Parts: sequence; structure tokens; C-alpha cells
Amino acid sequence: MGKLTVRALRAVLLVVFVGTVLVQALMVWALATDPEDGSLPLTPLRLLTILGLVSAQVAVVCVWRLVAMVRRGTVFSHAAFRYVDGVIGAIVGAALVWFAVTAINAPGQREDPGVTVIMAGIGLAILGVALVVLVLRMLLAQAVARDVEATRMQAELDEVI
Repeated sequence: MGKLTVRALRAVLLVVFVGTVLVQALMVWALATDPEDGSLPLTPLRLLTILGLVSAQVAVVCVWRLVAMVRRGTVFSHAAFRYVDGVIGAIVGAALVWFAVTAINAPGQREDPGVTVIMAGIGLAILGVALVVLVLRMLLAQAVARDVEATRMQAELDEVI
């Protein structure tokens, strides 16, 4: 991975992380100072926003660590699985938060249930992203196994020579 690519990705990750922290701070401030007017269940939605942003932050930190491992050439190791699992967990967490938002929003959509169906479809799409990352995790497992095997074979060859 090139230095420019790593720097660009890290810049994006940093902006996303700082942005999520700022939005979380605003949500906490709104929880403390802005009362509900009864039109929407604002408190649960604000809490879910905070939780959803935590899942984004977990994903950002895990991707940051994976990029560091790529730069060091250690990504094909068992240590990488913890970060990939973190990304998968963060995506599943985001989907669960989205389903909760959908459930909170559903009673207000009785006249037009299509919105709720679309929101549920978006939640399924988020879970689909988690499945894609799970497939990529399986590919990483194959690559790690092949790397371990190649190292073992190289050691045997070195003994012979």
C-alpha cells in the first residue's frame, strides 16, 4: 500500500472519528438541555445516535490498526483477526441500532408503511456489508494459513540447503 493511499485513508478516518465525537457531544448536550416536545421520541433517537456513532468509531479504530499492520507487513497474522472481528461487530451493531431506529419510527408511519419497509431494507443491506466483511475475513484466514505454510516450507528448504 502506497504512502499516499495510507495518508489519504488515515485523513478520512481521522475526519470521520472527530466528526462522530463532535456529533456525540452535541447529542449529549441536546439530551441535557433540549426537552422533548412530544412529536417524536427524541431521547431514544438521540441515545441510538450516540450508540450508532460508537459503532462507527469502533470500525474506524479497527481499520486504522489494520492499515498500520499493512504498512508494517504484519497483516497476514492472527493478530489481524481481532480487528477484522471488530469491524464485523461494529457493522452488526450499526445494523441493530438502525433496526431500533426503524422500530421507533414505525408507529409514526402507519399511514405510509413503505418508509418502514425501506428502512428495514437498509438494515438488511447493512447486515449484508457485515457478511461481505466476513467473507473477506475468511480470505484473510486462507492467506494467513498459506503464509504460515510458506514460512514452514522455507525453513525446511533452508535446512536442506
